Amino acid sequence: MRLLLDTHTLLWWLIKSPLLPVSAQNLLKHRNHNVLVSAASAWEMATKVRLGKLDIAADVVENFMLHLAHEQFEVIAVRVEHGISAGLLPGPHKDPFDRMLIAQALSENVPIVSNDRALDGYGVKRLW
Repeated sequence: MRLLLDTHTLLWWLIKSPLLPVSAQNLLKHRNHNVLVSAASAWEMATKVRLGKLDIAADVVENFMLHLAHEQFEVIAVRVEHGISAGLLPGPHKDPFDRMLIAQALSENVPIVSNDRALDGYGVKRLW
């Protein structure tokens, strides 16, 4: 199965946070899953580190590709069609990073591993 990680899921996995539930940990432990990480997650983490809102992610940002390679996670680029889809998504959800992840999950037909219930109204399958 292919899975797209929400940014918090990726971060919590990499820093071994107790906030990541066992159900999500089990999804990521199984190496028969193809785990996707959006380039938008790198952008989101780096932005929040720069703004001082996510100091805990500084090492992850600094060594982002090494962490992904170690975990054998695959990067999914932000493509033009993702940008258009994210921009045209209906609804009040304003977070551009979440909107991009929603667009990518819909485009790639993959579930998102996330605790964010706000994603549920957009037709994506959310695993947690």
